[in-house]
Amino acid sequence: MKKFFFLLIATFSFSCLMAQSDSTLKEFVGKYHFPDGSVVTEATVVLDNGILSVLTSAGNSILEKTSTADVFAITSFQGTAAFKRNDAKKIVGVIIDAMGYHLEGTKDNGIAFDDKFLKKMRLNFSR
Repeated sequence: MKKFFFLLIATFSFSCLMAQSDSTLKEFVGKYHFPDGSVVTEATVVLDNGILSVLTSAGNSILEKTSTADVFAITSFQGTAAFKRNDAKKIVGVIIDAMGYHLEGTKDNGIAFDDKFLKKMRLNFSR
């Protein structure tokens, strides 16, 4: 009986942690704009099935969490994405260092994604 309660509590705790990590990843989702003349002029960060990804005209990549807060590894481009916060702790921009490029972009906070957009991006990502 003690084992059952321990397993029940452990399962509940794990599911709470997973839900919390998904909700914190949502704050990174959005469209980021880079200055004219940059290698890419915009990047879109999406969260699909708990996986954070970045979609750009140069290609797509999964973003993997690192040990540093708000910094993710860009797996397909051997780089990093460091998200910037304002005084209110909201994500307002990103600094991308990848493949010898340094890009600083601002977040467009008015963007919303629907299921059609995510499905289209998922198909493009899998190619």
